[in-house]
Amino acid sequence: MSASPPGLAPLPPPIIAGQPSTALAPMQDVTDLAFMGVIATFGAPDYFFTEFLRVHSQSRPERHILRSIDENATGRPVFAQLIGEDIFHLERTVRDLLRHPIAGIDLNLGCPAPKVYKKNVGGGLLRDPDRIHDILGALRAACPGRFTVKMRIGFEDTRHFARILDSVNHHRVDLLTVHGRTVREMYRSEVRYDEIARAVAAVRCPVLANGNVTSAAAAVRIVRETGAAGVMIGRHAIRNPWIFRQCREAFGGQPVTPVTLADVHAYIRLLYRATADPAIPERAHVNKMKKYLNFVGQGVDPEGAFLHAMRRVQGEAELFAVCDAHLLARPEIRFADEPYPGVIARPNCETPDATSDGCSLETVTA
Repeated sequence: MSASPPGLAPLPPPIIAGQPSTALAPMQDVTDLAFMGVIATFGAPDYFFTEFLRVHSQSRPERHILRSIDENATGRPVFAQLIGEDIFHLERTVRDLLRHPIAGIDLNLGCPAPKVYKKNVGGGLLRDPDRIHDILGALRAACPGRFTVKMRIGFEDTRHFARILDSVNHHRVDLLTVHGRTVREMYRSEVRYDEIARAVAAVRCPVLANGNVTSAAAAVRIVRETGAAGVMIGRHAIRNPWIFRQCREAFGGQPVTPVTLADVHAYIRLLYRATADPAIPERAHVNKMKKYLNFVGQGVDPEGAFLHAMRRVQGEAELFAVCDAHLLARPEIRFADEPYPGVIARPNCETPDATSDGCSLETVTA
């Protein structure tokens, strides 16, 4: 990658110098301390981003999110993401976070969950470019180090995209991540990589491309098509935690190491142990695991048989009986690099009464 333009803070060094960068996307209820550790076991990204810290008049940085910063043992930098629109309290939260070992502050301008954007935060702010300009200015002044932004290309269309990119330049944002869909499109439409390329051409800072980075081969193609400095990967890292290591192999022109169903079984075992909590009942923990496995199952078999069986389990023994039957019966079979066509994740169905108000597994579907 080229050197940062004058006035911009350089990003932390990537794992392999000169390669496009990789980042794990901030996902509510996913990118916590446990999940970051599991991902690092199979090949860490260059950068981690926390779940968003909600900022309002009564807020204080959530303790479990601070743990993912303070107790991070992955060796990779962690950016703290904020979501909010009250400038006074955003500045206050930045001051609080600067006491912790963060790589920088990231502003969420992309969460498409209706319960979020109706509060005029996250993706909702994309309707108000003047407000964004003011927030970027305040946060730039409050951040002595790196200040980054993650955004979508617009709320329902791209009418404000150019203005917001101008604000990104004006306020010397150090890194911009662009998800190539509008808020209204959620995760359903095709990703508009041409709009990501538009951002790459318009801003002075590095740009990470986000949206449907399904595999290492897709990452290479997206970087080539957009000119982005790298990729940010979300739900496909849940499905395939080897994806960041595979991206480095592909970026370096090396063969991508294959993953077998036996490897996937080991991943599920590790993820179950890492996310277990004595305070959480077994069935609740199994239901959370089923949300992860909705994504994992997209690469197990083309008929979706693993998903069909997994969605019906109630307890740990049943869960691992299904995993044993579908993953260890033919352990040498290759896990699919790309999701099988027509095998759909639906994690929102695992907890029908979910009340999450964030961009969580309830809203991130594929």
